Parts: sequence; structure tokens; C-alpha cells
Amino acid sequence: MFKSILFPLSLLIPFALYAGQAPDVHEYMLKNGLKVIVKEDHRAPIVVSQVWYKVGSSYEHDGITGISHALEHMMFKGTRKHPAGEFSRIISENGGRENAFTGQDYTAYFQQLEKSRLKVSFELESDRMRNLLLRKEDFEKEIQVVMEERRLRTEDDPQSQTYEQFSATAFINNPYHHPVIGWMDDLENMTVDDLRAWYEKWYAPNNATLVVVGDVDPDAVFKLAKKYFGRLKPSNLTPVKPRQEIKQLGERRITVKIPAELPYILMGYKAPVLNTAEESWEPYALEVLAAVLDGGDSARFARELVRDKQIAANVGAGYSMTSRNEDLFLLDGTPARGHDISEIEKALKDQIKRVHDTPVTEDELSRIKAQVIAANVYERDSVFYQAMQMGTLETVGLDWRLLDEYVDRIHDVTAEQVQEVARKYLNDDNLTVAILKPLPLENKPMRHPAAMGGRHDF
Repeated sequence: MFKSILFPLSLLIPFALYAGQAPDVHEYMLKNGLKVIVKEDHRAPIVVSQVWYKVGSSYEHDGITGISHALEHMMFKGTRKHPAGEFSRIISENGGRENAFTGQDYTAYFQQLEKSRLKVSFELESDRMRNLLLRKEDFEKEIQVVMEERRLRTEDDPQSQTYEQFSATAFINNPYHHPVIGWMDDLENMTVDDLRAWYEKWYAPNNATLVVVGDVDPDAVFKLAKKYFGRLKPSNLTPVKPRQEIKQLGERRITVKIPAELPYILMGYKAPVLNTAEESWEPYALEVLAAVLDGGDSARFARELVRDKQIAANVGAGYSMTSRNEDLFLLDGTPARGHDISEIEKALKDQIKRVHDTPVTEDELSRIKAQVIAANVYERDSVFYQAMQMGTLETVGLDWRLLDEYVDRIHDVTAEQVQEVARKYLNDDNLTVAILKPLPLENKPMRHPAAMGGRHDF
């Protein structure tokens, strides 16, 4: 489900204090192209360090899908200076935690440590940025882990498998057509030489952003970054092709038949993001619209479809404005007992038509805005997510300063703008529908989850 994390209006009280403070964010650039962003947060003696690479599944092409995620796994297999397993051992011995994640538009690595141990993170990350060994024997073992991860997280999960088929239908030439984990055939035919070429091209200081948030002195962090990352050589980068999605000329619809307990529907309307919107206010209006439909227990979906009419067991809406390319405004749902998918689809379309026909009331709009803003403020209360937000914006080609505009932009959204984006983008000619039609579970072979030695993705 695409549930938003929202908070009650009463939790907005600290926001006035937060908004009144100038953000203590400092930006630096090393000569080799590495961007360094440091945000002071002195509430606790900790620091989060994240290295973001501008490469993910949307950079891949047919035949090598999943290579960004596979490389993420291999980044823990060691350098000459730090053999396999030593990275995690050193972080653990220093009382920290670390992990990594791959998305459509980025790959990122992070550590959280006591503030005096930041140099430990920098030394390890700078070493593996350009010195990864990439042994064939390590790759042959790890690619099996990746394939098992794909089986467990996608092929053994009916809704995930439906989403994968749905995305491949919704997008034709936009690279979001491909799953982040890759198609199984591409994983089976991937080689360590493929991985080495990908690593040498994209894992370089001029394709990375180092984000540090915590109880630190910005100038000291910059000097430390210069010491550990400054001598790394940049890569010869060429801009990626835009691969803008061709115009959709009518509704697309698929049925996915796999063993499952419950039917499921997934609907997606092509929608602009901050990078692609014709008008800068549109993504903010779409963000508010998603909350109108699915902004907690008092929102329209939960109140009307789950509690009042009781036709849905679960129903949700989702939208993200920070993708690199045009993305989707998503709706999904599972029918309640005694109801079917056709009722859910009709109910969801009726809800969209209602927004087309009648503007959101000012009372409802005010409540939704309060919830959206509260969610944003309390997410920024986390040291980790402060770094996460800045890293995401920078890596998709935006500016971290957009964070400081968010609250005002949400405040400025009008009921007429919410109605306008709904009419403009949420229409049947712009829609893709995937329906999961369950087959009997006895047709599904039993599998025992294997222990996976790879990293945990978010």
C-alpha cells in the first residue's frame, strides 16, 4: 500500500521554532568534483555520513538491468587495504551502524557514528570509491545472493510481482520500465567485467555527493573530506540520454495471473515531478491531492471505502515529487470479503471524478495541509532523514535548498490547483491498470528462504 506517514495537527507546535531558524547547511566542492554538504545538528553527539552516487536502475539499459544493485552488494567485498568483511567489522567496533540502498536514480551508502569517529567512515568510503577489487569468485557467489533476493522479494510476493509487470506496462521508453533489482535473465548473464566497467565509470568523486549531518563543525568536516577524498581521480562522464516517455495514447491494462490469497488492483496515472513539471506548483498540488485521498484514517479512502461502504480491506494513494524522470500518481486496493476488484476500481475512479467535479473544501484542505507539513517537519527531525532528503534532491538533479521552500509551497496550494492537477493528469488516457487475478495457492511450489549475505536495501 502507499500509505503516507502523517501526524495530527497538535504535533505542528514545534514547527514555528523550526521554521524560524536559518538552516545551518554548508556546501563545498573538491577540485576532483566531489560535492560536500554539511548540516549542523547539535542535539546529540552523533553524525550521519552518506555517500550518494548518481547512478541507479534508471541509468541502465537492456541486457544489464540490475547492475547498479548488484554493484551495491559487491561494494562490501573488499579492497586491498580492507579485505571483505572488514568494512562492517570496523564500523561495528566503533559503535556505529551502516548499510546501503539502491533506487531508480541513485545508489547510497551510509554510516551513523559517534561524532569523533567520522574519520573512520571517510577513510573506508574513500578507499572503496576507487579501489574495489571485484574478484570473479566473489561476484559469482554474490550474484546468486542477488538472484535469491529477487525470488524472495518479487517472485514470491504476488503484489511485488504485479507491480513489476505494471511498471513495465506503464513505461515504454522511460527507464522506470525496468525493476531496480533487474530482470532475472540479465542477472543470470551478468559478468564481473560488466560490473567493473559500471564501477569505473560511475563510482567517482565527480559523480558523488557526500552528505554529513550531526554534531559537527562544517569547516573541520570539509578538511577531513579533502584529506580522504581529495586525491581520488575523477571519471570521464558523459551525460545520460534523457529517455523521456513517449506520449500515452490511451488506457493500458494488464491482468497478472499468479498464485495468491487475494485479488489486488494497481492504478497509475502519468504525473510530473519537480524535474519535469510545466508549472512549479503542480507537484505540490499532487502531493496534497494524495493526502486528500489517503492522508490517514480521516482521509477519503479510509473513511468512505474502508469504514463506511466497507468494500475495501485496504486502499491507498501514493506520489513522489523527487524522481529524476516523469513518474506515476498511484492508487491501489484489495477488496473486502464479499466484494470484488471491479467494485474497487469503480470506487477509486468515482473518487477521482469527485475531485474533478468538486473542489476540496477549505476545511478539508487546511487539515490535509497541516498533516502533510507535520509529516515533513518530523521527518526532518531525524538526523538520518535530513541527510536522506538533501542527498535525494542533489542526486536527482535538484537543489537541497528546495527543502526550505516545501512548507511555504504546500501552504500556497489552493483547492482550485488540486482540482486542476486532478483534471489534467488523472484521466483515463493517462492511466495504466494492473489487476492481480489469484490462482490457487496449491499451484505454487513451496520454497524455503535461503540465508542472504548481501546488504539490506530500503
